[in-house]
Amino acid sequence: MHDYEHLIVKLLQLELFKWNGNAIKTYKYNPVTFLPMNLFEQFKRAANFYFLVLLILQSIPQITTLSWYTTLVPLLLVLGITAVKDLVDDIAHHRMDNEVNNRKCEVIREGRFKNTKWKDIKVGDIIRLKKNTFVPADILLLSSSEPNSLCYVETAELDGETNLKFKMALEVTHRYLQEESAMADFNGLIECEEPNNRLDKFAGTLYWRNTTYSLDADKILLRGCKIRNTDFCHGVVIFAGADTKIMKNSGKTRFKRTKIDSLMNYMVYTIFIVLILLSAGLAIGHTYWEQQIGNLSWYLYDTQDFSSPYRGFLNFWGYIIVLNTMVPISLYMSVEVICLGQSYFINWDLQMYYPKKDTAVKARTTMLNEQLGQIHYIFSDKMGTLTQNIMTFKKCCINGQRYDKFIWNKYADGKFSFYDHYLIEQIKSGKEPEIHKFFFLLAICHTVMVDASDGQLNYQAASPDEGALIMAARNFGYVFLSRTQNTITISEMGIERTYDVLAILDFNSDRKRMSVIVRESGGNIRLYCKGADTVIYERLHPRNLKREATEEALDIFANETLRTLCLCYRDISHDEFEAWNKKFMEASVATTHRDEALDKVYEEIGKKLLGATAIEDKLRDGVPETISRLSKADIKIWVLTGDKKGGFAYGQRASKNMTLKQKAMVVELVKKYKKAITLAIGDGANDVNMIKNKAAVKLRAGRISSGISGQEGMQAVISSDYSFGQFHYLQRLLLVHRRWSYIRICKLLRYFFYKIFAFTLVRIWYSFFNGFSAQTAYEDWFITLYNVLYSSLPVLLVGLLDQDVSDKLSLRFPRLYVLGQNDILFNYKKFFLSLLHGAITSLIIFFIPYGAYLKTMGQDGEAPSDYQSFAVTAASSLIFVVNFQIGLDTSYWTFVNAFSVFGSIALYFGITFDFHSAGIHVLFPSGFHFTGTAPNALRQPYLWLTMILSIAICLLPVVAQRFLSMTIWPSESDRVKEQQWKRRQSAFRRGISGRRSAYAFSHQRGYADLIASGRSIRKKRAPLDGIFMFYPRTSWLWTTGNIERPRVLYGATNPHATDFFLM
Repeated sequence: MHDYEHLIVKLLQLELFKWNGNAIKTYKYNPVTFLPMNLFEQFKRAANFYFLVLLILQSIPQITTLSWYTTLVPLLLVLGITAVKDLVDDIAHHRMDNEVNNRKCEVIREGRFKNTKWKDIKVGDIIRLKKNTFVPADILLLSSSEPNSLCYVETAELDGETNLKFKMALEVTHRYLQEESAMADFNGLIECEEPNNRLDKFAGTLYWRNTTYSLDADKILLRGCKIRNTDFCHGVVIFAGADTKIMKNSGKTRFKRTKIDSLMNYMVYTIFIVLILLSAGLAIGHTYWEQQIGNLSWYLYDTQDFSSPYRGFLNFWGYIIVLNTMVPISLYMSVEVICLGQSYFINWDLQMYYPKKDTAVKARTTMLNEQLGQIHYIFSDKMGTLTQNIMTFKKCCINGQRYDKFIWNKYADGKFSFYDHYLIEQIKSGKEPEIHKFFFLLAICHTVMVDASDGQLNYQAASPDEGALIMAARNFGYVFLSRTQNTITISEMGIERTYDVLAILDFNSDRKRMSVIVRESGGNIRLYCKGADTVIYERLHPRNLKREATEEALDIFANETLRTLCLCYRDISHDEFEAWNKKFMEASVATTHRDEALDKVYEEIGKKLLGATAIEDKLRDGVPETISRLSKADIKIWVLTGDKKGGFAYGQRASKNMTLKQKAMVVELVKKYKKAITLAIGDGANDVNMIKNKAAVKLRAGRISSGISGQEGMQAVISSDYSFGQFHYLQRLLLVHRRWSYIRICKLLRYFFYKIFAFTLVRIWYSFFNGFSAQTAYEDWFITLYNVLYSSLPVLLVGLLDQDVSDKLSLRFPRLYVLGQNDILFNYKKFFLSLLHGAITSLIIFFIPYGAYLKTMGQDGEAPSDYQSFAVTAASSLIFVVNFQIGLDTSYWTFVNAFSVFGSIALYFGITFDFHSAGIHVLFPSGFHFTGTAPNALRQPYLWLTMILSIAICLLPVVAQRFLSMTIWPSESDRVKEQQWKRRQSAFRRGISGRRSAYAFSHQRGYADLIASGRSIRKKRAPLDGIFMFYPRTSWLWTTGNIERPRVLYGATNPHATDFFLM
């Protein structure tokens, strides 16, 4: 336990202390603060603040050439959508807070229990809770309706686990605090740790009746728990409101930035620098033009006697405004919308639904989608993640003798599958005292609770391992029947005996063992211990005769992929126990460094080895096939396991037990030094450290976490970015959904940068013909709506729906995944190519209409080469080009995609004709200046020929480049699509030729020559069909022809460091 300040809870004397109330507040805004706070938060984003500055600059007449609404409308749209989303979320938080704060429970007021709202509960209050009610605050359990003041709770609100846990009150409070009057007079004092977020840790001391009592997490009911199978219980409030552990755990989630997101930010910064440089260059050009031409042209005099440099300075800011569309304000919003939609598609995927537990895949974050399409390393826990976490006792070694082959007594479990008649005879004969001690240890050294209410012994175990061991002891005739705080009752071969439990030294990941000290019927004191072989062997008596034989059995069990534990015991004298117990009591009530003090007391040495157990944990469905596919996708899989070395693949030597901290450190190590994107996956609370992010993700490294709902509970699920029911769903998540997400986001970004440069640079070319005067080449309303309406929907649909190949082919050809790992689709090269493509498009869009209009007469004899007609022609050509360009980038065409492309073009013409009509000009004369331009200009045939020429010159080179690329340098997906197309064409031709027809009209040659030649007409399998094939698995071991053998990495400094298996 970390150091903490002493927190004193003096019961029923609250006027001496100032505590937080129990009301909670999870909302951010109220009706008064919503608008200013929300705007303040949004303007902390650089893009929003940048456009706010532009809006201010546009209010200065000397520098602006654009109308105010060209910037205000897009900015208001982005701010409005975000504000509505935040408002909806906050209203939901308001409702939830009101519902929770107004719940009621019984609290002692004026010596009696009275109904009180949760928000009025204070630290030091004594409360009564009934069955199926939630705990309103963190409380110390005082008593309950159950024997020994047990209390069963469900912690689904805390960690997602639905299995019941039990808490037990102190014996002294159980004895004296059952009546209402006694609780009203309770005047104890609690000294405990400061409020913190550690759900499984608590250290405190109760001072009452001139005695000191140690308090730990087993005596604390946390806010959010639900009382189950207990009629009522009583407790005293220790932490309330924001100080409760559940509220301490509800802090802000650390933002994980993806590689593409970081790259995108750098590229936006690059564009901003380019914008400043272009504006500066054009401003210098204007200064030069003013000196050479402007000052000498009397008809350009504007009554303002500004110097040429000053006019250039003003024009610099004018170009910052005119070219502001280079910085894509709508890009981030588009990415958020697409990521949200892609997350919903994952949640709705029925092929990743686990019906056995009614568990659907859940994307718990929306901002890591494309990152999952770039994974290099997967770090996986073994137990419960790759295995089912359903333990079965398979084999054992007792006193150096191995046993693996049973079924007899009345308590036997029908599912138990251990058979060894020789061992049974040895148990029945009673000639081997070591066998008796072995199974007696299994029956007594645990923290299992038993429920015999229905006439059956139903065990509540903290872990599947412990449940398997207690069931093994029961099947061999050593039956755990009941326990109190200080005793435990066991049926030994039909004879019931009760033992005094003097101390329980519980298991944790650092000790890697559990011990119990009991006083037997003859008064002898004995310590029984079970744990990992590494820690047990270090503490054995040096003269253990069966040490080598047991170690050999452990190796055999581990090579059969069984989970192993060692069992040992030690006799303790009364004097030795009294001295030890004194130190134990002092350590257990320590208010600082309690864990360290207990660890020193827990060190036991000189034990006698009894033997070892071997438990089977079967693989989850589809694990070998999934690892095979992911390996073919060039994803390296590391299994971080606490099992004995040799308990993994290919009969390697045994690994040592791995701590939770080591798992997290390994993930951080690879992420830091390999600069690779990693994914950690686990299923239980012991995997939370591994899957929680503790560091900001850098440009070249990232980390994503996944949780599997399993037997160990749901805490890993709650701490993860993605959760699902089975490990084999990971292959569909990565190879299908997130590979698609990566491709879609890359297409979106490339197209976005292309279209904004194709749109913006036209105004730069126009500057060379208007004296660099920061005039725009388009109508103001076209600038306003270009990114919002005219070119947004097609790219959004590509970002949501596009597929280079189908989901089946994505799984069949895992090598397609390598695209994302190698950053092929979006990088600085692709970024600059997109900018270059946009620049070339802008040149064509500007200069072809410019040349066409230079010396042209219309059909009515008038010259249409005015600025407004030119603006409409350039804008119309641009709309066709950018929408057809996204059409060329689309791999998966649907009706919706086609409608979005042609609908966007139709929408442009519809809005343009409306905005150029005389009616809207009459209503808003200052806002619409292109009256009649579109109807007059678009009726000229050569204008349409100009647009067709511009579109053709822009798109035909792209079509040619795509054709040559697919023909000469095809990608993996191109090869797969070509093979599938050939297969479909072949099947189609066979289907046509197989059609029934009349004999008289059938002139096809028969098969006589073929039969005579002995050849086969069976269709040969395509080469790609053989790329992926499975091999039958044998237990947890498997091999495939093109997968490397796992490599074992040994620690250089620590001989007991866990080995990591790399696949």
